[in-house]
Amino acid sequence: MATSVPSVALSLKAGDSTPPSRASNLKIQHVILGDVLFKTWYPSYYPEELVGRDLDRLYVCQWCFKYCPDLVPFLAHRVRIPTSGFEGSDADHGQQKLCHARGASPPGQLIYSRDDYAIYEVDGEEHQVCPGTASQRLHKKPLFSQNLSLFAKLFLDNKSVFFDVASFDFYLLVRNPPPPPPPPHGPVAASQPQIIGFFSKEKMSWDNNNLACILIFPPWQRKGLGKILMGISYELSRLEERIGGPEKPMSELGRMGYLKFWQARVASAILGMRNKSTVRVEEIAAVCWMLPEDVMMTLQEMHVLATRKKNDASLVISKARVREWLSVSKVDLTPPVDEAGFADGYLVDVEE
Repeated sequence: MATSVPSVALSLKAGDSTPPSRASNLKIQHVILGDVLFKTWYPSYYPEELVGRDLDRLYVCQWCFKYCPDLVPFLAHRVRIPTSGFEGSDADHGQQKLCHARGASPPGQLIYSRDDYAIYEVDGEEHQVCPGTASQRLHKKPLFSQNLSLFAKLFLDNKSVFFDVASFDFYLLVRNPPPPPPPPHGPVAASQPQIIGFFSKEKMSWDNNNLACILIFPPWQRKGLGKILMGISYELSRLEERIGGPEKPMSELGRMGYLKFWQARVASAILGMRNKSTVRVEEIAAVCWMLPEDVMMTLQEMHVLATRKKNDASLVISKARVREWLSVSKVDLTPPVDEAGFADGYLVDVEE
């Protein structure tokens, strides 16, 4: 498996959730992520000396995101190979795992878990000893983050380039599949968690961006999973006590995805202010930890602003219009992220 990466990594802005027209100069036509094959949408910065100039299929490990243009070394990387007791073998099964991440937890710290999904926080700078083999091999997160960025670029158009993933944190969306039914004979096969998306976040953002890049991998799109990542990013804003939002400019499809999330968030906040006859944009921003300009844009798209008849004819928020919008749109106001799902001690109650 290829382990070398180019000297730059990618900071990818909120990207498209549906495939655009395929570019004529696309170098990699398909990827195989583990056992799943799907088309790519955009070129990436994989080194030509490792993957070639024009490639039909790129094989990517679903656990560590190392990549390879050929099937045989890819299979050798991820399939357990029988051994006869040499170093690094599995004592119970007499097998060696060439991918250190196979059978292990996803990299980073588990910060959230609810139902079948979990979020792992990966520091782009630190290293971690990852259990899962007898010898506990070293898992290098900078390489993981760079490989993840290279993979994501295949599905994101809008991007900027940074030279060190150490200045970013990565938040992995992991699906924990339910265990398969037991076979008639023999043990139950273990189901390993699958990374199906992520977002990245600058550790120090002068613009208070709570998200730099967001992507749900194509096979898992159109399931509403992006809302989980968006919800986590705003919980991080609350934790840091900083009103923020995604890095801009966003693509049109990225804007549409955020708009749906913001509409539910803003509507829930407005209708939750039961004892207030009037609500200001700044109050909504404070409750939602959203930028005031994002709140205003959302209200305008919802068409819930009314003109005050007296005084200065300024715009006011009509709760009646919010209720009417909710009745027509049928939007589910259930928060995509449940605070009870966070790991003990991770979130700080900012009201204390």
